[in-house]
Amino acid sequence: MQQDSLHNIAEQKRKTVNTPEFTEDGRYMRKVRSFVLRTGRLSEAQKRAMNDNWAFFGLEHQQQPFDFAKIFGNTHPVILEIGFGMGQSLVTMAKQNPQYNYLGIEVHTPGVGACIATALEQKVNNLRVICHDAIEILQDNISDNSLAGLQLFFPDPWQKAKHHKRRIVQTPFIELIMQKLTPNGFIHMATDWENYAEHMLEVLRSQSNLSNTSITNDFIPRPDSRPLTKFEQRGQRLGHGVWDLYFIKNQ
Repeated sequence: MQQDSLHNIAEQKRKTVNTPEFTEDGRYMRKVRSFVLRTGRLSEAQKRAMNDNWAFFGLEHQQQPFDFAKIFGNTHPVILEIGFGMGQSLVTMAKQNPQYNYLGIEVHTPGVGACIATALEQKVNNLRVICHDAIEILQDNISDNSLAGLQLFFPDPWQKAKHHKRRIVQTPFIELIMQKLTPNGFIHMATDWENYAEHMLEVLRSQSNLSNTSITNDFIPRPDSRPLTKFEQRGQRLGHGVWDLYFIKNQ
């Protein structure tokens, strides 16, 4: 990427992002166009964090798999988080677990900028971020058997029944994740929508090569490894439930 382009990366990402489209049975369709993402404007701090540090923290969609050893400068296991929001919990996990490398995908550009700014503040360097459609990144840029884990926390619930097919957690998505996970790799999901939690559980249980770590074969208490977010703390005060699922890929 040219140097002058790096100086405008925040605005470029804000304006043009690919959106996933799915068939009626949840199969991913390759997109034929981009669209203007209607997000909040980036603050000056978020914009500066992206523009000044994208060369280190940012990864772009490409036509071949990522070389994680080259990107991170080591061979530590890689954990992917899809939809990291403002990135605070992702940065916290990366800081607390230097023995892992973290890769975060988020299409909301203010969140990407905030995540990079927090990583700089916390002096975290075992983290890279992508501002692109997650399905396309998984298909094109993540090698099979290369991820130690997948994290998906509070994805869009698409609460209306007619929109349930837009939920990212569908059988084809989990089948794709399974290809990318190493043996003993994990899938950790969390949602505050009980209906979505039940749907996630059904989809994950349908995979014969996945084992549920829950002693009751459904959900687990929030593990200490997943930081409590401000969003979640607010929900707890309002009496909202949160459901965590943690499955392991069999050897």
